Amino acid sequence: MLREVRRGVSFTVVTMLLFGGAYHVVLWALGQAAFPLQAEGSLIRRDDGTVVGSRLIAQAFTGSQYFHSRPSAMDYSTASTGGSNFGPSNPDHLTAMQERLSAITARESVPASQVPSEMVTASGGGLDPHIPPSAADLQVRRVASARGVPVERVRALIDTHTELPTFGFLGRARVNVLELNLALDGTRGALSSNR
Repeated sequence: MLREVRRGVSFTVVTMLLFGGAYHVVLWALGQAAFPLQAEGSLIRRDDGTVVGSRLIAQAFTGSQYFHSRPSAMDYSTASTGGSNFGPSNPDHLTAMQERLSAITARESVPASQVPSEMVTASGGGLDPHIPPSAADLQVRRVASARGVPVERVRALIDTHTELPTFGFLGRARVNVLELNLALDGTRGALSSNR
């Protein structure tokens, strides 16, 4: 009987060490070796090493000199990601979409028909870091005007930061808002001097 108990305890300890510790350490080490950027959360750092954000997580940009992200039902909180869970005919959902549409048409001085749906509907996870190129193009004039730079230069930055569909056919073209805004900040002097 005592021998069976020892065998059971030994099996439990070895299993806990293997699957509760060693397995995770091996996977972590493989991730660090094969995908160091992704394993650390795809963090974007300034030259001095400070973290600005992650290229995988949206942030709220409100200034007129910045491109704005897709709306978030969770107010861009990483603590509670998710959508609003409102159906397409829910009155609260329709009201929120109408308010967003009105705000965008006023801010961008465009008719409602030119506003991409991604700019009025919240993403399912609430933290989608990308907008379609058409949503970036919608904001070009406002951003260029606020920064005092030519529209063509801002459009050129959008073009260089547009990611094509994965493998050429999965998904759609997209623009990472944080990376685009950081590029705008990093080239502010260059943009202004080439006016």
